Amino acid sequence: MKAAYRLRTLSIFVILTLFMMLIGFVIGWFFGYGLYGLVLMLAVSVLISFFSYWFSKQSALRANRVHLVTREEEPRLYGIVEKVAKEAGLPMPEVGVCEAPMPNAFATGRNPKNAAVVATRGILRALNDDELEAVIGHEMSHVKNRDILVMSVASCMVAILTYAARMLFYGAVFSGGDRDNRNSALMLVVAAVCVIFVPIAGLILQLAVSRNREYLADETGARITHKPRELASALMKLERGCSSPNNDYSDTAHANMWISEPCRKGFARNLFSTHPSTQDRVEKLEKLAAAMDGGRIREYTPGEDSSKSVMKTMTSR
Repeated sequence: MKAAYRLRTLSIFVILTLFMMLIGFVIGWFFGYGLYGLVLMLAVSVLISFFSYWFSKQSALRANRVHLVTREEEPRLYGIVEKVAKEAGLPMPEVGVCEAPMPNAFATGRNPKNAAVVATRGILRALNDDELEAVIGHEMSHVKNRDILVMSVASCMVAILTYAARMLFYGAVFSGGDRDNRNSALMLVVAAVCVIFVPIAGLILQLAVSRNREYLADETGARITHKPRELASALMKLERGCSSPNNDYSDTAHANMWISEPCRKGFARNLFSTHPSTQDRVEKLEKLAAAMDGGRIREYTPGEDSSKSVMKTMTSR
């Protein structure tokens, strides 16, 4: 299953790259530079992706007002992170706490030696030790799979595509008089189509990458900790906590970093969610649990109290 997730991610990046090459070529053709436009687009994307990746940790910690802690300050969290890091074969990351009341967690850092794992005050109160360990396993999987690099590159590629499409549109509007009427009209139509559909297509592909990496981290983390059902239980608790009317988190720019969708749900948030549905994730984890221990698959019931009965038992097929 891991190979399938990685293949999907690679396929999406190929499509994004083709989009960038197409837009770069069109811009180069429009301004009379031919293939130079394509080369310029690729060079800019590499440069911006590098800076985004290199400074991703500082940016994420600052944006979420994270306080880095020691073992003495947060012995429970620090001990669990240390345990999971050893099980994953990774260096000990920095450990941080965000004082937000919503239950959530994220990992950041440009590589395993530069990583940080962050938990909110809400998640420390909401989860038991096994559930918290399962969540930390998910986050350490993001570090192990280098998802921070993957998502940084995807975000930058979409941002560049959006900017390039706008540049193409403005160029077509304000330089129409420099070309004959037929070429000017054609260019304006092409530019209008690009400015409308390219950002939407790019966003959809970026969200697909994000959801795919969440699935991969769920599976990798569950295998590291051997706690797929505890992770399923935790995800259900996190969904309820993040959907609470008391949750005022609104930083959509960093929403894809968290293990659970941090913003309160609505039609638009559901449509453009950075995360797969909790029900789908739980069902996949149940299938993984059954494969790992030969046990029974259980049916997910949305809204059910996971501390009492996470899922209803049913006979595995």
